[in-house]
Amino acid sequence: MQARVIRRGRPRGSTTFEAAPARAFGEAVRAARTADGVAQEALAHLAGIERSHLGKIERGEHMPTLALVLKIALALNRTAGELVLDTEARLQKESGAEPGS
Repeated sequence: MQARVIRRGRPRGSTTFEAAPARAFGEAVRAARTADGVAQEALAHLAGIERSHLGKIERGEHMPTLALVLKIALALNRTAGELVLDTEARLQKESGAEPGS
């Protein structure tokens, strides 16, 4: 009988967060950043995070913590509420629901 190999961590490809809100938030951040004409690297520097981490957030591969949402919003000269409202609008558009319903 062969010994079972126990691997630590999540199985490859699994996430611990809901993908749709992460993608919608990432799209909101990218839209705000590009509307302001700010490079991804510049925004990451202003927010005090790694560029690769910001890229993963924008692609919806990572769900940022509240502290990180606040840092990104500050770096974009927006409120966290503005980013969240944009995220909600994108989620509603994706699901086909009417805004405010």
